[in-house]
Order: sequence, then structure tokens, then C-alpha cells
Amino acid sequence: MRVNARLDPDTQAQLEYIVATTGQAVSHVVRECVATYYVQLRAREQGPKGLLALVGRGDSGRADVASRTKPLLAEGLAAKVRPARKA
Repeated sequence: MRVNARLDPDTQAQLEYIVATTGQAVSHVVRECVATYYVQLRAREQGPKGLLALVGRGDSGRADVASRTKPLLAEGLAAKVRPARKA
């Protein structure tokens, strides 16, 4: 499908920023935006039950990750931040 759209100046500036920052073509950015919007609308239609079905479906495939978010984040940050050396 070919699309011809008129954009207000703010939306045009936002699109130009995304294209310049990502290096992606305008067509790719528009496709990605439509896909994201579609997913949001479908999730809203399904309600909380549909959203809960997505829990644990990330890269790890583990459902227990969501309930352990804070401890996992703390562990990750602690591993990155080294204690200050005593003078």
C-alpha cells in the first residue's frame, strides 16, 4: 500500500528526528510506528487477561522474572558499580 500523508510541523520534525537518529528510512519508521500502535490497540482490546498472557514471554522465557524485578535490578547495578576505594 502506498501512503501519502500531510504532517503538521511538529510531527514532521519528530519524524525527521527519528529518521536522522536511527538512520532508518521514512518508510521503515512509519511501518514500525504502525506495528507498535497496532500491538497497543490489540492489547487494550484483550484487556488485562491478554496482557497477563505476555508475562514471562521475554527473552528469558521465565515467568518468575517479573516478580523479581527489583532484586535483579539491584544485583545488576551492584555488579556495575564498584565501591569507592578508601584513601
